[in-house]
Amino acid sequence: MYYEKKVEWLKERYPEGTRICLDRMNDDPFPVESGTLGRVDHVDDIGTLHCVFDNGRMLGVLPGVDDFHVIREESEQTEGEEMNMSM
Repeated sequence: MYYEKKVEWLKERYPEGTRICLDRMNDDPFPVESGTLGRVDHVDDIGTLHCVFDNGRMLGVLPGVDDFHVIREESEQTEGEEMNMSM
């Protein structure tokens, strides 16, 4: 039961499209390079985050084993958009 709740929590916390930065893969013979950005494709039923990385690689990231953090993408406005909003 605990395991199922943990997997559901991971699926809610890292939905499809979540941007991550891989800090370090700790237990992979062919790791994705540290600092590589990617997107979560899906979380499987054992809690692996299957990611598509910006360098073209696709690999599973293991929460609690691999080190990564979520990237919050801020929407950027051009100067023209900022001026229109203030009018």
